[in-house]
Amino acid sequence: MSTHRPDRVHIREVGPRDGFQNEPERIATDNKVRLINALGRAGFKRIEVASFVRPDVIPQLADGVQVLERIDVPDDVSLMVLVPNSKGLDNALKVRHLFHEVAVFVSASETHNKKNVNRTVDETMADNDVMVGRIRAEGLRCAAVIATSFGCPYEGRIELKRVLDIAERFAEAGATEVGFGDTTGMANPAYAGEFFTAALERLPGVEVTAHFHNTRGQGLANAFAALEAGCSSFESSFGELGGCPVPAGSTGNIATEDLVSMFHEMGVATGLSLPAIIEAAREAQSVLGRTLTSHSLIAGPVNWPSSAA
Repeated sequence: MSTHRPDRVHIREVGPRDGFQNEPERIATDNKVRLINALGRAGFKRIEVASFVRPDVIPQLADGVQVLERIDVPDDVSLMVLVPNSKGLDNALKVRHLFHEVAVFVSASETHNKKNVNRTVDETMADNDVMVGRIRAEGLRCAAVIATSFGCPYEGRIELKRVLDIAERFAEAGATEVGFGDTTGMANPAYAGEFFTAALERLPGVEVTAHFHNTRGQGLANAFAALEAGCSSFESSFGELGGCPVPAGSTGNIATEDLVSMFHEMGVATGLSLPAIIEAAREAQSVLGRTLTSHSLIAGPVNWPSSAA
């Protein structure tokens, strides 16, 4: 066993935002509420619920406020929303009582950032600096997300120092968590281990979060490498829903149920009910009317037979 491996991890469920936004179907508000409530019963303490982006850009999330108003999850569940810019934050703060955490983001890749939010990285970071301060002033927790941290389909490899410099800027602005996104599934386990070793060393006192996609089937291996490096904070999506809209085809967050199954079989505690997460993914499959790709949804939890008497 690695001397750095945590014996307990925290997992934020991002399916209701990161998952739903990239599905071709428009999921009815009633169904979103039912699915989020099911996730709340599975033991999650963190759920990303909505995004305050223009509805013409991400129509799948246009009902975010209605969802926030109607969900019924335990009081100890911290609800997160994502904002793309100061205008989005303005809109979010109109219903500030409905959530507890705000995520801001940027791409480490100049080209991806331009294609994703039509701004340069410097323009985005200038806005983020202001937003982080406003979020903290509202008494809300601020998490920052750096997309394409492990590679970009337009620019290729992204220098590790560049990514960590951006992360340090977020931390200096007041973000208490920095998440590193493998937005288009380009990470590999060897680099993931190297990356999180460096990130944890560079960002003392900051929660460092791993957000891997399973686009090329390496998501769990990358999560394992991050865990071995000492990372104890992860994001994933039930049913392996979602991905990234830019570029097309960047599908597949890690399935939460697969991540939880792996951790539990390793003896790493999550505080989550694997059967309840699988049941929520099964409900999502029914709502979407198509087969989802999560392995645990297909095979179920590992069932170890009792020893013969």
